[in-house]
Amino acid sequence: MQIPNVELHVLVAAEIAPLLENLPWIHKVWAMPRQRGKAKLFHSLPFISALRRENFDQSVDFGGNDRGALLSFLSGANKRLGSIDRDEPTWLQRACFTQIIKHKNPSAPYFDLHFALLQAWNIKRPIPTLLEIGVDEIEIDTRIRVLSKKSILCHISTSQPKKDWPLSHWRDLFNLARQSGVRLVFSAGPNARERKLLEELKLLLPEAEILPEINNLRLFLAVIKSSKIFVCGDTGPLHFAEGLGVPILGIFGVGNSLRQVAPIYSEEKIIRADGCACDSLHNHTDTCQSPMSCMASIKPELVFSRLENILNALE
Repeated sequence: MQIPNVELHVLVAAEIAPLLENLPWIHKVWAMPRQRGKAKLFHSLPFISALRRENFDQSVDFGGNDRGALLSFLSGANKRLGSIDRDEPTWLQRACFTQIIKHKNPSAPYFDLHFALLQAWNIKRPIPTLLEIGVDEIEIDTRIRVLSKKSILCHISTSQPKKDWPLSHWRDLFNLARQSGVRLVFSAGPNARERKLLEELKLLLPEAEILPEINNLRLFLAVIKSSKIFVCGDTGPLHFAEGLGVPILGIFGVGNSLRQVAPIYSEEKIIRADGCACDSLHNHTDTCQSPMSCMASIKPELVFSRLENILNALE
């Protein structure tokens, strides 16, 4: 901790609080209930009142939006630091922050942007910069434990269809692994689209082991922690595994997400597609508009070869 005698509190949406709640260097995680697209400040008044009773000295907002600015102001902190990636702050940001930093390069990786903001308080970026997530050693359902324990867990879904690796490639990877005596277990996210992907994979691979649906983030973190290797596309669970210290293999296109959103991965932890048409097409939709998907260009043989390298390094 670069500021001595300090308590570090973190305010996050309730659904992601388990990612931070077991880190010893965070004094308290404030899990704020919310509904996407709906501002219900009246229902949040007890939460905000409890926040203000802490008498915070300083508050920093990494979100860069009006909601974060307002929460920073309502926290009651004397010094309130925020950032903008436009020419001028909104009127609410101007009213709520006591110090505003304009990003020189808004398209830089978020890690860089966040630490550039903290430089306003003379907080230096640690070297190396590591991702860290804590997890409770909670009891895992026996059925899930048998599937996940020391297996290679392949999470086949991402938040956007254009970032999914094709199901046919997952099938071929499974067959390559089975021929070499390597056990793969498959999982997906809890929403309907992602569960449907698992159903379709099961039709392609009736013999595949599928992780039961898990809607509890704490439980899912424990499952990831118990796996031997975690393989996934560009999505949150891959980053969770990295923070938990589990060996990972990330399957990425070369769009903006890898450059800006993903943690700082060393090259041996990721496989990049050779080219991504979404960049040149300025495609901001969830689906790929190119007849040549960059994700489909990543061959199962390459992924399995990289998996073997990780397995050999673990022996």
